[in-house]
Amino acid sequence: MSSTLLEVTRAGHEEIERLERLIVKDLQNEPASSKDRLFQSHRVRNMIDTITITTEKLIDIYEDKDNARKDEIAALGGQTATGTNVFSAFYDRLKELYMQIREYHRKHPAARVVDVNEEYEELLKEELRIEFRGEEAFGRYLDLHELYNEYINSKFGEHIEYSAYVDVFSEPQKIPRKLKLTRQYREYLENLLEYLIYFFERTEPLQDLDRIFTKLATDFEEQWANGMVEGWDNEDQENGNVPTQHAAIDLDYYSTVEELMEVGPEMLKEALAALGLKTGGTVQQRAERLFLTKHTPLEQLDQKHFAKGSRRSEQNGIPAAPKEADNSKEIALLEAKLRKICELLYETIVRTKENIEKKQALTYEEMEAEREEEEVQADTESDDEEQQIYNPLKLPMGWDGKPIPYWLYKLHGLGQEFKCEICGNHSYWGRRAFERHFKEWRHQHGMRCLGIPNTKNFNEITSIKEAKVLWERIQERQGLNKWRPDLEEEYEDKEGNIYNKKTYTDLQRQGLI
Repeated sequence: MSSTLLEVTRAGHEEIERLERLIVKDLQNEPASSKDRLFQSHRVRNMIDTITITTEKLIDIYEDKDNARKDEIAALGGQTATGTNVFSAFYDRLKELYMQIREYHRKHPAARVVDVNEEYEELLKEELRIEFRGEEAFGRYLDLHELYNEYINSKFGEHIEYSAYVDVFSEPQKIPRKLKLTRQYREYLENLLEYLIYFFERTEPLQDLDRIFTKLATDFEEQWANGMVEGWDNEDQENGNVPTQHAAIDLDYYSTVEELMEVGPEMLKEALAALGLKTGGTVQQRAERLFLTKHTPLEQLDQKHFAKGSRRSEQNGIPAAPKEADNSKEIALLEAKLRKICELLYETIVRTKENIEKKQALTYEEMEAEREEEEVQADTESDDEEQQIYNPLKLPMGWDGKPIPYWLYKLHGLGQEFKCEICGNHSYWGRRAFERHFKEWRHQHGMRCLGIPNTKNFNEITSIKEAKVLWERIQERQGLNKWRPDLEEEYEDKEGNIYNKKTYTDLQRQGLI
């Protein structure tokens, strides 16, 4: 019904304010389970998106590129372009609004006044539809089976078990460099990153992944310029090209063209394309063309060997550097993004690994029984949520919002509390959580504040005093291995007696030597 820009502006500000209050009200309610927490995060995310869209519309109105807002304000003050009387303009506007209201109620005879607050409150009761695969268990685990099949059937992959793949997929630096400069590896990286981003957006909707990746790209550019990117050599970044030994084929292992022909036409084609050379001809011609680059720099090769459009510039006629330099940088950036998002999903990856190991230990009958139990729990979930959870032993809540079994509580020793003074007297329940925290950010930050490197020597050290004493002992021990001229430099007197520098100087001052 808003027909004026000023009314649209007022309604926009009102909507933003109502949504902000609604977000605060929703976040004040503690979710009963991880599923409720996920629904709450998605509700808040949807409201934030609505606020963003409304704010963009208000910005367009305030910029007033077509001067419509300016004309409307002038009309309210009696300043009309046609010189019409202010009262006439007012009554004409009133009549127009009256006709619009009559027309609206004629089309909607059952229309009634709706409480806006009730309409917004309905957003908190809205049931959201979040799509997860069966293997993902509503965001608890990753489903990497398709990517696993792609990995083991590729040239850069290994034939390993799925559980082992969950351990290594987040470590692309372990793959040999010469196998990374292929289209197959790049497509695999893009597919893996696309799935992890999609999973992260579904499980952590309030995280600003774009901002995280923007900062990562900025840091990456600086590291690439300084040659400090993990898994990529400095020589490529300084020269802007890819050396011969980093192509798909290492020519140092081949002494003749005949040996190089045994690699096969496809590998030869990839290696020639990586260097910007022609890829056609027979296997022997390709091998001969590639073998030329073993002892002859690219700049000195005849231009007839290069593919069209691969010249460095028309001014000097030097063959252009292969496009693999840009590909190397893009692939390195994809790997950096992969490592970053794997850090954000670290707990999910650990849970996925544990779930795989658990399933491997179950028989088919046990797996079927567990699946049926999960289905029954899903059917009765709504009824259970209405009832108060009985938890007299104060057991920790599981992922389903219910207390974990007592045997599991005793198995992991969750009743045992470990306090770490370095972490600000933070408590860790259970031996497993305590041992894991030495590599987490809170303990690392505490050690950094003390000026002590967080090495294996300081594992199990939770007291600040003990950490400082141990660090002093390590420094003293390291000092014993240093060259100390006063004690280790030797002097010989006229009689052939050997003294260290300190003793020799003292005896000389006393006139005994």
